[in-house]
Amino acid sequence: MASRIHQPMEGAEFDFILAKSAGPVLAFFCGTWPKAVEVCRQMDGLVRELVEEYGDRLTAVKVDMTRCPEPTRRFDVTSAPTFLLIEQKEVVAVWQGPLALEGLREFVAPHV
Repeated sequence: MASRIHQPMEGAEFDFILAKSAGPVLAFFCGTWPKAVEVCRQMDGLVRELVEEYGDRLTAVKVDMTRCPEPTRRFDVTSAPTFLLIEQKEVVAVWQGPLALEGLREFVAPHV
């Protein structure tokens, strides 16, 4: 299932992933500054677990806010971690801050 978690390096690649996904996309914006790194690592494991649970019904995109700034600006993401749930190229839900696995499930469940 790890192949369903993409890590785009530029905005065009991010858009390509959104366009080719049949279902919802969980975009996980993470930071590389000291206060964000550990929290984002913890969330990374939870996102991976969630994607394994949902299988083909959910695609995840991990966006490094520093290395892939275009989607970060476009969606006005200002903190890490931030989660966007995107369906048909439209943001349908936003969550800023860390979540437990159950909270992440509740965030995604209405859309998968």
